[in-house]
This record gives sequence, C-alpha cells and structure tokens, in this order.
Amino acid sequence: MKKYVMTLVKYLKPLYFTYFLFGTLLVNILKFLILPEDNLILFVSFGGKKFDDSPRMIYEKMIQDPRFDRYELVWAFHDPSNFDIPRGKAIKTDSFQYYLTALKARSWITNSTVERGLNFKGRRTFYFNTWHGTPIKKMGADLSQNDKPVKHKAQWGVDVMTAQSTYESAVFSQAFQLDKEKFFVCGLPRNDDLVNVTTETQRAMKKKIGVPLDKKVILYAPTYREYERDRNFNCVLDPSIHFENWKKELGDEYVVLLRAHYEVAKVLNIETDDQFVFDVSAYPVLNDLMIASDLLISDYSSIYFDYSILDKPMICYAYDYEEYAEKRGLYFEIRESLPGGSISEGELLHLVKNLPYQESLELVREFREKYVESYGNATTASVDKIFENIALVEETSIQPVE
Repeated sequence: MKKYVMTLVKYLKPLYFTYFLFGTLLVNILKFLILPEDNLILFVSFGGKKFDDSPRMIYEKMIQDPRFDRYELVWAFHDPSNFDIPRGKAIKTDSFQYYLTALKARSWITNSTVERGLNFKGRRTFYFNTWHGTPIKKMGADLSQNDKPVKHKAQWGVDVMTAQSTYESAVFSQAFQLDKEKFFVCGLPRNDDLVNVTTETQRAMKKKIGVPLDKKVILYAPTYREYERDRNFNCVLDPSIHFENWKKELGDEYVVLLRAHYEVAKVLNIETDDQFVFDVSAYPVLNDLMIASDLLISDYSSIYFDYSILDKPMICYAYDYEEYAEKRGLYFEIRESLPGGSISEGELLHLVKNLPYQESLELVREFREKYVESYGNATTASVDKIFENIALVEETSIQPVE
C-alpha cells in the first residue's frame, strides 16, 4: 500500500505539490529546533531499498578506517529488520527518526537521494552522492515534462558527486542542474571489485550463484520502461523474447542470468526455466553476476559502463529503439557503439552463436576508453574526500589511510 501511495504522490501533480510544500515546511522548521552532530553520518542506498552499491563500499571502508572510529554510522531502510549491518545502526525511512537523523547528520552518503521528494538539508551536512550509474537514457531536467514524474525546481543540495568520466559529469551537470566543479571523477566505488578479475574469481562466483561450471553464462539485464505500467502504477517488463527459443539455440553451450531492473522485478512478464534461465533479479550483489558471466546483453541500461571494466563482450538488444528514443530519449546512439542494435530475437541468437570475439572486445575497449576514464580506486578516493570535508577538529592531524 505504501509503495502504491508513494507512486501516486510521485506522478500526480496536485498530490505531489501538497506533499512537497507541507513536508518541506515541517522538516525545515524542525531543522532549526535541533543541533547538528558533527560525528554522525547517514547512509542511504536506492532510497532505502538496499544495503549495497557504492554507499556500502564506502561504509565497509570506513569501519576499517581509524579516522572514523569516533563517528556514528547510520543506515536508513524501508524495513530495517531485513538487514544486519556491522557496527552501524539501522533506522526506518519516512519516520520521524529518519528526518531527525538526516537533519543532524554531518554527512549524507547515498547513490540516489536522501530528501524523500522534499527540499531540505542539514545545517552542517556535507552531501556526498555516488549516483548509481552512468546515463544513456535522458534524466532529470533533460526529460520532457510529459515523460517524467513531478519534480520541484528547487536546487539540489549535493556538495560532491562521483563520476566515471568527463562525459558523465557533463551530462549530470545539465540533468541535475549542478555545477561541474561539484563532480569528482574518481570512478564509482561499487566498481572497484571489477578490476583484475581472474578465471578463478569467475569460477568461484559461478559456484556461489549456482550456475553450471561447464556452461558459458549470458547476463541479460534490460532496463525498465517507465511508460509501461499496470493499473497499480507498477512498471512492467514484457520484452520481445521467448526463452524457449534461446534454450533451443543456445542451451548446449550457455545458460542465462536474467537480471531485471528493480522497478519491474516484482511484476516480471517473463517465464523462466531454472535449468536454463535463472531469474536473479532479487540477487543482492550485481557485481557477482557480472563477474560470473561471459557475455552481457542489455538495451539502454547503465550496466554497459560498469561491465566494460571486465573486458568481456557486450551486445545491444534494442528491439524497441524507436519507441524508447521517442518516449524516454537517449544521450547518444548506443547502437553505433556495440554489436547488435535494433535486431530481431532470431538475429540476436544468431549473433550470440557467431559473435566475432576479438572484434567485439575492441568495441568494448573503445567504449570504455570513451566513457569510463577512471576506475579501480574510487572507494579510497571517496573516503578520503569525505574525511577532508567533515574531519573533526582534533582529528585533522591524522594522516589518510593508504
């Protein structure tokens, strides 16, 4: 019920503005009734849905770093009982405690937003945002008004946002209306694990996930279509694929890991086969799936940028390109960067079976060189950047941890 109500608030203009105006007013009144806490850090991943991604990488680095021994580390979740976190404290999003903690916090660390659709920031809060992917599809201010949820035009209070490239910082600067000086091109902390992956690492991940060791693994990771919704406002995914055809053509050599976007994972209109197609949409660590796989198939997802670090082939399966480009909008022509494009399912299967491996890798390397300039040391760089901005006075003499 809560998710349904929040979706209505997000997409119905009168309801959103009522929520925004009254909620923003109340939280900002509260801000001036409390004292900031200089040793308090708040973490939020995907708005409270998960304990993962770059915020988790930063968190796990911090709890091993003596510079942060005196800091109170708090995570916010929709359902804190679902998570067991080391050292830190878990609170519930959208509760009074959540807003109180957010206003007190010396730093917010997130890969999305903390404000819950409102406009506020603590009086001494350093807002560090890692975001959750490099964009192919239009975002933020670049979306047409008809294609996006209702948004208020208030300035976003981010102090530093990580980026993987100058391309990413340029796009997000426009989309999120942020000064380019706020971008820190260090890579994404979540991607540090994708560097120097070995055959042994991949084999271990296959065992962990439970896929056959004698088969190659295709990771199929389509993004969602926000314009395709059911009557309960849930995004749905109904791609032009028939996995029985995939199994017939590829089953002797491959298995498939199906990773649907979290927006559609619970209302997936695809039949899976546990002997060939493994639905790993709810699997908690995306990096594991990327490491275990031998080939990526996607459409307009930011996963391309992360996956390119692994130096493995990628295929673009943009079966609805014209519709998607018109309704959502794209920053560049992805079909020109990778094998595939606006091809049929049959053509896709033929391409997988006859993929020119070396030629495909060259395209991946060109893609990475253009769009992923920095990777491999983002967690350390991020933790150092945060410490530089929030260090307690008596701690400033402590040297950064190498």
